[in-house]
Amino acid sequence: MNNRGKRPTMMGMVVSDRMDKTVVVSVERRVQHPIYKKYITRKKKYYVHDEKNECSIGDTVRIISSRPLSKLKRWRVTEIIEKSKGI
Repeated sequence: MNNRGKRPTMMGMVVSDRMDKTVVVSVERRVQHPIYKKYITRKKKYYVHDEKNECSIGDTVRIISSRPLSKLKRWRVTEIIEKSKGI
């Protein structure tokens, strides 16, 4: 099966938007512990390119893999799924 045309996508929550055209997205996944078989939540933060500076803290976004844009950025925002209910 040829998988070259598909790029990995993930969903996560924006935890920081202080940088210009960059947001930090926290992605959660549930994994089963190898010995105890209990499900554990694992989190990882990704630096994501936000071209139009549309995202704000608390937004749920979909991100897609891209070419390296800087030292840490390898992902782009494709869509904002849910806007945060700001203060």
